[in-house]
Amino acid sequence: MLAGSAALVAAPAMGKAKAAKASWYDQAIIIDALGGVGDPYGPEDQLRLSDRAWNEMVETGVTLLRDTVFPVGNVADPWGDYQKDVASKHNILNANPDRLALVRTAADILKAKREKKFAWVMGTQDTSMVGGELDRLAQLKKDGVMTVQLTYNNRNLSGDGALEQANAGLSKLGRATIERIEAEKLLFDLSHGGARTMAEATAQAKRPLVISHTGARALTDHPRNTEDATIKAVADKGGVVGVYFMPFLTLDSHPKGTDLLAHVEHVANIAGEDHVGIGTDNGILPTILDPETKKKMDEWQAQRIKAGIASPGEAIGVYPLIEDYNSIDRYRRFADDLAKRGWSQARLEKLMGGNFLRVYKDAWGG
Repeated sequence: MLAGSAALVAAPAMGKAKAAKASWYDQAIIIDALGGVGDPYGPEDQLRLSDRAWNEMVETGVTLLRDTVFPVGNVADPWGDYQKDVASKHNILNANPDRLALVRTAADILKAKREKKFAWVMGTQDTSMVGGELDRLAQLKKDGVMTVQLTYNNRNLSGDGALEQANAGLSKLGRATIERIEAEKLLFDLSHGGARTMAEATAQAKRPLVISHTGARALTDHPRNTEDATIKAVADKGGVVGVYFMPFLTLDSHPKGTDLLAHVEHVANIAGEDHVGIGTDNGILPTILDPETKKKMDEWQAQRIKAGIASPGEAIGVYPLIEDYNSIDRYRRFADDLAKRGWSQARLEKLMGGNFLRVYKDAWGG
């Protein structure tokens, strides 16, 4: 779904039980390659994070999260909407200089970890705001936007998204856009792409790329999930495939924790342990499903359906999360559950952040 919706409805921890804190986890770089940062405890227009929200963010143990600069989809004024949203992101950063650190290089991530700040990467989930004006990609980079996703669910000028039945792949402009993304040394993301778009774009890419948030189509035949051949091709280019904590991991839209673990292990088996990560597509904080929150989420879902950007399985009453991992300690518990299935510490460190840290360094330096 969208990072903003997850951040909007973030809520307190669900219960006080915590998994045992493993020392490696606290020392490691923990990266969520797609999610949302937000404060559910103050007014919506409040820029400064509340102490409660900040303390809970710290408690998650996450080092870095990639957030989304909107818009997505074919809106009336995508460039104008982008300019407004990137300005709002910088206003949040400027209100929290002691807590949030904007990432432009991999070195910024390590510096944030040392200084006990939360590393924040900005990225798009569409190129609708760029269109045929490829010089805008240079402006995105100046604005601190370091990752660019080619398409959202529907077709744009660059190619077909995941929901396009024609599955027409890349356009000529799409190929030129990829070349410019790589020339600017931005990180290229293929999430939400149509199957043919993803395959053709991976074949064209000259630099390591990512699919920041997806699932394994071999396990669940859903258009938001990725075919094994493309997962392997991304890995062969040195890239990383992130698995989301989303309803699309099962066709009934109600996945359990074991479904998530199965998708992660499948991607690891296809791509290799050096090319798998997580991009939850959730907020950094858990979601409490009280009546007020459900109302907000249902309204957001209705907007997505009306706009024609909702994926199969999205519906009123279906929420973008996995209930088994809907807690502040979910990242720790997720790693613990994989350890119980035989994952070594070294393998977990790669999955939980090391692999994305490597591809970020390849893309941005530092």
